Amino acid sequence: MTEAPACTRRTVLAAGALVWRPCPGGEDGIEVLLVHRPRYDDWSFPKGKLEEGECLVACAVREVQEETGVAVRLEQPLETVRYPLADGRRKKVRYWAARPVRGDDPCLAAREPVESASAREIDAVAWVEVGLARERLTHDVDRQVLGQLRDLWEDGRLDTWTFVLVRHARAVKRSVWNRPGKRSAQEDEASRPLTRDQGEQRAAALVPVLAAYGVRTAVTSPWRRCVDTLAPYAREAGLRLREEPAVTEHAHAARPKDTRRLVERALRVPDAPLALCTHRPVLPTVMEVVARHAPGRLLRAVPDRDPWLRTGEVMVIHMARRPRGRIRAVAIEKHRPSLSAGR
Repeated sequence: MTEAPACTRRTVLAAGALVWRPCPGGEDGIEVLLVHRPRYDDWSFPKGKLEEGECLVACAVREVQEETGVAVRLEQPLETVRYPLADGRRKKVRYWAARPVRGDDPCLAAREPVESASAREIDAVAWVEVGLARERLTHDVDRQVLGQLRDLWEDGRLDTWTFVLVRHARAVKRSVWNRPGKRSAQEDEASRPLTRDQGEQRAAALVPVLAAYGVRTAVTSPWRRCVDTLAPYAREAGLRLREEPAVTEHAHAARPKDTRRLVERALRVPDAPLALCTHRPVLPTVMEVVARHAPGRLLRAVPDRDPWLRTGEVMVIHMARRPRGRIRAVAIEKHRPSLSAGR
């Protein structure tokens, strides 16, 4: 989806997160992170308005760190909250579940520096057990989102891991790049670069999106347009790209079962958020594997026709281990940040 501007004539857009962790000391349950705003004398979740050119997911992680000092990575999306403002406009807040990351996590190097909120804005931050948090929260709309988080925990669907599928950004047209007689057809395809305008700009705009989800493993087709799509994030995060020939167009056409096997493995990596960049002709097979793990309510979020994803668009699939050890998708998102969202 294309991100909208932070403010429209009647709506103010904002983003935040419900940051959670297991209760300390081995107790059964979870805690959430709350902030106190002295201006309103209320307890709420960390959130805030978008900055110019910022995408919603980057706004969410920035606001959490500004207001709490805790760096996080986003997990599955939660409810969107809407409420009226004193000036007659409405505020729309997108929320995600989120978990803290360590200070040496690679994704933090790919984010813009964060300046802590002043004591006039936030004067207290507290980890609160989820049942007690309901009592401490000031606003009913916040209790509603908290209830969703608690339901996910009780249903065993809150502890998730993330797979990010990326279609490479716009590449130079074949008719412009191909040089019959000078290179083979496969060499032409393997070396075709991104365009210098939309292609390279879209690759840069993906950096804050991948950073927001805490991507720690970057897997790509070895063809140049895919490598160049993930390269800006890998460079900022200090990651080494892992090239997988099974997701090139030619290898997929010859042995699609190898592609299926690779995607199946990628969906089952719980220890580090993983991004995979590939080509449009490969996407039907990828979507087929994703659909196998998507319950009926999520199938409509899995594209079933060309172009599957637009150039430079990502599909974020949140996976969880369900009863009897089954691996299932619990949420699916799509993002295509604006060209102004890069670093």
